[in-house]
Amino acid sequence: MFSLKSSRRTVARAAAVALAGAACAAMMTGSAEAIVNGKDSTQRYPAMVSIPVTVAADPTLKGVCGGSLIDEKWVLTAAHCVDPTLVTLDGTVRIGSDFRKSGGTVRKVTKTVSHPKYKNGEGEGPNRNDLALIRLDRPVAEKPIRIADKPGRPGTPTRLLGFGTVVNASDPTGWVFPDRLQELDTRRGAVSECAPGYADSTRLCTISQVPHAMACNGDSGGPQIQRDRKGRWELIGVTTGPGAPGVPCTEGPGLYTSAPAYAGWIHKAMARNS
Repeated sequence: MFSLKSSRRTVARAAAVALAGAACAAMMTGSAEAIVNGKDSTQRYPAMVSIPVTVAADPTLKGVCGGSLIDEKWVLTAAHCVDPTLVTLDGTVRIGSDFRKSGGTVRKVTKTVSHPKYKNGEGEGPNRNDLALIRLDRPVAEKPIRIADKPGRPGTPTRLLGFGTVVNASDPTGWVFPDRLQELDTRRGAVSECAPGYADSTRLCTISQVPHAMACNGDSGGPQIQRDRKGRWELIGVTTGPGAPGVPCTEGPGLYTSAPAYAGWIHKAMARNS
């Protein structure tokens, strides 16, 4: 991942990388990723949320994060996507659309709640407790996604969703954010398939089932989903960053904060801040 530099421009670019998604350390220690070599969404995902953001260090740099609708007034995303030292929310989010700039339901953001022990890895390792909640100004009609009781075992088929860059470029000027939602079929990886110290009971190692593909810049905060016993999608992960340091999006594992591991905090935080 990238390290935080002193120059304003470098900080801005590093932050942009993180927020956009993939392995960012300035804006977040491993940042989320955008889906490179994924494909256009094959079905509707009512709980998918796009979150437009601006890089705090450089207002000319615009980006996007992902999120998941988990309640009629609450969105779950990554803490680094609402970290004011890294980005500024544009003030609205779009829920339930296959398109980044049209369709679905647009709502204003009234509050953000980050996990109290969130820590940016700053290029030295993975982000810790990288979860945040966004409260909407009004309820939406889209159906929230259920948080799974637990992630499937290593090898379980999963899917990633996001509006992140479809081009694996280290410089933000080379990123291409698609208008159409992208999806990628993946699987739960074993802890050993990510770098030592990256995956554990709260961070899921994720492996692409498509060659040279993975989430990348712009997918931070977006969902990793799996099928329940009845074939319905349920949420298991929130895009947090790369699963190994210094590896391009398309050549390494992804790292996802486990939503089931934090279900208790999520529900308590919503109740306290409703």
